[in-house]
Amino acid sequence: MPNASAPELKKVLRPLHLWAIAVGLVISGEYFGWNYGWAVAGTVGFLVATLVITVLYITFIFSFTELTTAIPQAGGPFAYSHRALGPLGGVIAGYATLIEFLFAPPAIAFALGSYAHFLHPVVPVLPMALGCYGVFIGINLLGIKESATFSLVVTLLAVGELLLYMGLVAPHFQAVNFLSRPLPFGWGGIFAALPFAIWFYLAIEGVAMVAEEVEDPKRTIPKGYIYGLLTLILLALGVMILTGGVTNWERLSSIDYPLPEALGIAFGRNSPWTRIFASIGLFGLIASFHATIIGYSRQIFALARSGYLPGFLAQVNSRFQTPHWALVAGGLVGCVALLTGTTDQVIVLSVLGAVVMYGISLISLFVLRRKEPELERPFTAPFYPYFPAVALLLTTVSLGAIVYYNWQLTVLFCAGLVVALGLYRLLGKQPQPAQQPLVEAEIH
Repeated sequence: MPNASAPELKKVLRPLHLWAIAVGLVISGEYFGWNYGWAVAGTVGFLVATLVITVLYITFIFSFTELTTAIPQAGGPFAYSHRALGPLGGVIAGYATLIEFLFAPPAIAFALGSYAHFLHPVVPVLPMALGCYGVFIGINLLGIKESATFSLVVTLLAVGELLLYMGLVAPHFQAVNFLSRPLPFGWGGIFAALPFAIWFYLAIEGVAMVAEEVEDPKRTIPKGYIYGLLTLILLALGVMILTGGVTNWERLSSIDYPLPEALGIAFGRNSPWTRIFASIGLFGLIASFHATIIGYSRQIFALARSGYLPGFLAQVNSRFQTPHWALVAGGLVGCVALLTGTTDQVIVLSVLGAVVMYGISLISLFVLRRKEPELERPFTAPFYPYFPAVALLLTTVSLGAIVYYNWQLTVLFCAGLVVALGLYRLLGKQPQPAQQPLVEAEIH
């Protein structure tokens, strides 16, 4: 039953907070992970893959913003797909989004441990990564405004550091390095590299997860998305191209700390610039780690609130007004991933969840245009239906490439989906509407 005294999530986020969350969710993708694309495509092949994925994200975000502002709920894609395609569509979208946001943090935690190990070789990677979960779950428990303010500070530091990095390595850029063996695996390598190009932008759509905590969401959300995406495009292309010209790119293609390693090659491993960058570089990883924890907790909360996960996961802490059990449960899953997977495997799983979610969200956009033409849409997708159609086409191509080159992880993803559908059958026979207000969340 509704409980009028139950706490709501606070509506305190402004455009600058949303920009910080949008960029913070993604910015670790500029620090590591993308370089695995060089290992399968070479520099030029990966550049082509990145340009294709940049077009995907431009068209997708402008289309996705229509859904986010029309249905500003914490469930994000789950809420849109539930409304457009019914409960089954909702649970598939919810599962895919959950996989994206559950498996992005452990990949980032691996990099945090690797950066710390680069600075201090006595620091072991895995214990450092596990410890990060405890610290940042605790920060997120304190409240969304406190979390968003923290994100703003570390995101500004991370953006500033990437600009400094580009300024430092630009004089050392040599085109001969970047163009050395540009397509070592042929055009097929471009398709294999798509998930690592997606990592440059992965999770920017997570702004939708805090839609219920935004002041004036119909104006604020589009600003946060658009400014955030422009920032990320400039950083992604600048970092990738300049890093590829510093040295033989193959030296950087399979490590979790390509930027400090590139600086170490240019200035010396013990150079003050290298040490300072590796130290401050932790802020970029922290920004994304922190923001993706916000994302997974709100997705678990929304699924549990609507009856697709056990109800205790929808409880809101009466003091801090944060979904505490959702934060803890997602952290436990992430720790298991750290203990059983590798960085590139975790990235591919996260990306696989993302592209499935992108596809079902875009289908929901088309369905809602026909099904609910009178729905208030403060922001409409430009160049409709062409923008969402291009986004859907590129999403389908990306999904096909990921499945083809990563079939074992795809089987694991599908097995998880079967479990999610089983939970839906057990727990979701009479699901609460995806639109249910937050005041109906339980208190603990």
